[in-house]
Amino acid sequence: MVEIHVPPSMAGHEEAWHELSAAILRHEAAIPERLQVALATARCSPAVHAAKGLMLMLAGRREAREEAQRTHAHAARLVSGVRSAHDEVLVAALGDWLAGAPSAGAARLERWLDDAPGDALALKLAQAIRFIVGDAVAMRACAERHAPAFCDAHPFAGYVQGCLAFAREETFAYEGALTAGRRALELASDDAWGLHALAHVHEMTGRAREGRDLIAANGAAYAGCSTFRHHVEWHAALFHLELGEPEAALGVYDTAVRCEATDDYRDVANAVSLLARLAGDGVDVGSRWDELADLAERRIGDGCIVFADLHYLMALLATGRTEAASRLGARLAGEDGGTELGRVAVEAGAPVAAGLAAASAGRHDAALRELLRARPAFQRIGGSHAQRDVFVRITIDAAVRAERFDTAARLIEERAAERGHDRFARSRLARCPSPVPS
Repeated sequence: MVEIHVPPSMAGHEEAWHELSAAILRHEAAIPERLQVALATARCSPAVHAAKGLMLMLAGRREAREEAQRTHAHAARLVSGVRSAHDEVLVAALGDWLAGAPSAGAARLERWLDDAPGDALALKLAQAIRFIVGDAVAMRACAERHAPAFCDAHPFAGYVQGCLAFAREETFAYEGALTAGRRALELASDDAWGLHALAHVHEMTGRAREGRDLIAANGAAYAGCSTFRHHVEWHAALFHLELGEPEAALGVYDTAVRCEATDDYRDVANAVSLLARLAGDGVDVGSRWDELADLAERRIGDGCIVFADLHYLMALLATGRTEAASRLGARLAGEDGGTELGRVAVEAGAPVAAGLAAASAGRHDAALRELLRARPAFQRIGGSHAQRDVFVRITIDAAVRAERFDTAARLIEERAAERGHDRFARSRLARCPSPVPS
């Protein structure tokens, strides 16, 4: 039996809910339009307003958060008159996040799945929140527990397999990730998240040529995506770098990664990370940093997602905007506020920011000290292993430049335990003098 869960407040408007769910699962560019249709057809549905609020929170921008607060207030008023656990759980999960406890919101959605197996949207939202807070273990536990409820006949089974694939990859279960990712694309050829999970596996296992070809062969999977399509192309650029093709990577930057000058933090992070990798390998990236720094300077006060803040900081430092970078770093250092992400800002964001600033100023010992201080809490800044690798690379480079070669070699080997000796690892090991025999 195929279970499709629709909130009671959407009774009579099931198609609008299904279309909205599908758009979110596919990372479609049409999500805003699907939301508008659902809101227009069921304007008193707390679930639709909550879904809108959660999408706003995932955008990671100050003005989006403010709109999410207004949306939640309206949804909370509506839900008080609706006896519906489904509507209530979505409104409450949004409230958890707004109150500074996103993991509590994810856990709430996961508990709901115990009672409502087959609710693909709830699973996707829980996965998205866990990703933001860097909890790959919980992300995988949820996917492993609930994916079996989605038989092949379920219209969203492929997208759930894509979630499972990514969660497995982020917990280093690469073979299982390949199995789930391939199944995702078999069941849903437009599952961009599943394709992206396979790209991650190829990135982490040193199969750059296969990864590049995989993305090239599956353009239809992400053609209709929102800005997520730029992230898939970012992976293609990384494969070019690993294959020793920096000019091709720059070409992908200009034509796909940064073909649109959006201020979506995910797009900015793709661009910043790619430029940082290129610059770290001595490639002249010209004036490409400037427009990113302009955007970053306007986002210093956002304080929504630490992962975003650190990428803004890198753009500011790359263009010599040290005063603006100092303000961002100071905000991270003082941002606890008793919230989950506030603690991440203080415990991981602030030392990473200090380390990046020191590295930019050529104070490599200080950079290494601060970046190593952040390591215990580092994964909590969110993002994937591939995305956080830019900070790992900067840490290793700081160790090499500070002539802390034993530390550099140790860090390279720790990194290799997860992804092997790639081009970066080999080049940095070559800069570390071999120990002199005693």
